[in-house]
Amino acid sequence: MRGGLAGLAATLCPGGIFGCSKDVEAEVDAEVDAEVDGGFDAGIDAGIDAGPRVIPPSPALRSLMSELGPLEPPDENGIRLPPGFRSRVVARSGEPALPGGDYAWHRLPDGGATYATEDGGWIYVSNSELPLVGGVGALRFDASGTLVASYPILSRTHVNCAGGKTPWHTWLSCEEIARGRVFECDPWGEHAAIERPALGIFKHEAAAIDPIHAHVYLTEDERDGRFYRFVPDALTAEGHPDLRAGRLEAASVDAEGQVRWLEIPDPLFEGSEPTREQVEATTAFRGGEGIWYHDGVIYFSTKGDDRVWAYETASSQLEILYDRATADAPILRGVDNLTVSCCGDVLVAEDGGSMQVVVILPSGEPRAVLQVVGQDDSEVTGPAFDPSGTRLYFSSQRGDGAGITYEVTGPFHEPV
Repeated sequence: MRGGLAGLAATLCPGGIFGCSKDVEAEVDAEVDAEVDGGFDAGIDAGIDAGPRVIPPSPALRSLMSELGPLEPPDENGIRLPPGFRSRVVARSGEPALPGGDYAWHRLPDGGATYATEDGGWIYVSNSELPLVGGVGALRFDASGTLVASYPILSRTHVNCAGGKTPWHTWLSCEEIARGRVFECDPWGEHAAIERPALGIFKHEAAAIDPIHAHVYLTEDERDGRFYRFVPDALTAEGHPDLRAGRLEAASVDAEGQVRWLEIPDPLFEGSEPTREQVEATTAFRGGEGIWYHDGVIYFSTKGDDRVWAYETASSQLEILYDRATADAPILRGVDNLTVSCCGDVLVAEDGGSMQVVVILPSGEPRAVLQVVGQDDSEVTGPAFDPSGTRLYFSSQRGDGAGITYEVTGPFHEPV
């Protein structure tokens, strides 16, 4: 059955490794609806009970990204980096990340995040944007940075684009199809993934957790997508949002940027009206992409207008952090996945554009962090720092014919 689904995915995305264009989205959605009934390798329950994890505390860091120098010529991996940085390839699509391993790294790697582990190492998780045979893969590193394991943590889901890291050490993987779902995954690979329908059925892109108010924020990759908030009916024993049930809302933004949250009546899209069209007073956003929570602010990007937004949860105020149309230095184009460093630097990956990762400093200044050269038909995806803040992971989704996942090491941060 898996082979049949892989063949279907290859048919819908010619060549398999080259990804799905927008021209075949409707066909992918139709095939998914026709072939699939219910969840893949996932149940619906209270949560992933991983037991107590004794994770070393994150070190206190100071950002050095305002001191980055200009990008140098491409290194042996085709990456332009500032002085003092180096890159390595950690995985290639279709090949085992570990020599002799039995898990081939997934195709079309997309959104990702890192997790500190009990032994002082870390795990990098990465979505697969393939239809029907997508899912999530993981790379585990020991405390020295040596890759020691690679394995899947979600299988047979569809067009898993981005997602979100939770404070309770799980990964929310989002399907970017019309009836897309969210799956909660265990980065350690010890527990089966869990489907989270209460987070809505729509063309998901990414998710972020507000740990103060126990809310989940979500973006939607449609030309008229919405900015959503999930308010749980209850909290877990640890004070986290219980993802089994709650209220899904969408933002209504006035001319001054003040946000009102309006409840979606049919978040499971059981009727004929798509989730985003159910409340007319909600505000449309032009292609919601990456999203991240940091220090009381939800940052997210919209690719249709090349903007990065900042929503302050305490005041319900939404502002534009970056707008290519009005920027003094419009070096960022095709905004997509994003992450925020421990120090408030917003790193944005380009889908197309110049194949860069660009940091928006707390001052508002954008600055190039790196550039992938010679892979213009690809996109940069899944930026995420390791716990030390000195290693940045990301992928070139279609690479040089197949996806490539990289690690860049250098003085992004230093210990306080």
